Amino acid sequence: MHPTTKQHVIYAMDKNAEPSMTVDNGAVVTIETYDCFENQIKSEHQPFHRLDWNRVNPATGPIFIKDAEPGDILAVTIEKIQLIGDATMLTGPNLGVLGDDLTENTIRQFPIVNDQLIFSKEITVPLNKMIGVIGTAPAGKPISCGTPDAHGGNMDCKEITEGVTLFLPINVSGALLALGDVHAAMADGEVSVSGAEIASQITMRLQVVKNKNWPTPSLINDEKIITIASAPTLDDASLIATKNMVQLLTDATKATQAEAIMLLSLAGDLRICQVVDPNKTVRMELPLQYWSENPFL
Repeated sequence: MHPTTKQHVIYAMDKNAEPSMTVDNGAVVTIETYDCFENQIKSEHQPFHRLDWNRVNPATGPIFIKDAEPGDILAVTIEKIQLIGDATMLTGPNLGVLGDDLTENTIRQFPIVNDQLIFSKEITVPLNKMIGVIGTAPAGKPISCGTPDAHGGNMDCKEITEGVTLFLPINVSGALLALGDVHAAMADGEVSVSGAEIASQITMRLQVVKNKNWPTPSLINDEKIITIASAPTLDDASLIATKNMVQLLTDATKATQAEAIMLLSLAGDLRICQVVDPNKTVRMELPLQYWSENPFL
């Protein structure tokens, strides 16, 4: 098991970034992450203007994986997400979906007790531990850790949680995986501009997959297969995510393209991941019961 600490952070996914560690193909890695504010917020009463937005969405890494070459796929199996401390949220003018309706900035911090986020004396929210930022280095220009794209990044998909295997493209030698922005809980949309942001320790297994034409980013869990897409508009992201699921179906089953499209119209759920980042992210979900065999084999 290879540890790396949250002191090894980047703010953009970049093919020229110096690796924080080098691991073998198949290695189990444990890393620490800051919350998305780089643990800058210590109190609900902290002056909002002191928040350094240049330090938002740090990702721990990057991790260089041996044998990973452009054209391969990186399979990241999330084995454990351990939350550290209280969760933090904020919203305010020009933030999130309804920022135009707000006149004051608000910071809240929430304790976590017995797998529940204590929102107030009356309201508790079940934990949904998930990774907001996870991606590999793009082949071209660096991409901010706050922006999702074809490489992954700030997808804010609440299905990227314990027990899943996430498939990401490998665009450069070593893949250069980085991740952070863990949430104790977050609903689809992330409409306030933040989820329950929290520091964490993550354990994952990293496996290079060769000679496969699987669409990425995508993931599989015990219940469903999901394709994820990010684009400037929800319409564009929806189109990409749906096309990628059709590709999986037609490649892995005997379904024709028309049959795959009809099946998705009957049993596939197209869902919003987030609408508050520079690119919007959606996912197409299809339950495993509709697959005659695992397409990720």
